[in-house]
Amino acid sequence: MSLHKIITIIVGILSVIGIIFALMIMSGNDSMIDNLLYVTYAVLVLILALVLIFVITGLFKGDIKKTLFSVGAFVAILFIAYAMSSGTDLDLTPFIDKGMDVSESTSKYVGAGLYAFYILGVIAIGSMVYANIKKLIN
Repeated sequence: MSLHKIITIIVGILSVIGIIFALMIMSGNDSMIDNLLYVTYAVLVLILALVLIFVITGLFKGDIKKTLFSVGAFVAILFIAYAMSSGTDLDLTPFIDKGMDVSESTSKYVGAGLYAFYILGVIAIGSMVYANIKKLIN
């Protein structure tokens, strides 16, 4: 039995369990919410374990040099985005007045995340445009 068939069977079983719990919650049984959260945690752990297994096996089957280059490029983009964000572009008093723990470092992390999103978005759009132009030329 292949791994794909085993995973398909597990997904089917978890789907049926999820449907049963969803129907129990809809019927008004509020104590089932806690049970559904436990099932959610179990599914999350299972999915993370499967993702790690497939990623690690894919690393050893594929070209690890290319993978490390891609991860390095992503980390470089994160460092560039962090360097671009200033963290002082915002008046923090409204957040502090409402009891939110927002500091300049938090603002810098948020700005870095936004800049990283913008950079990665431009790269994604550029790669799609490049691929379509290359396809039109060939």
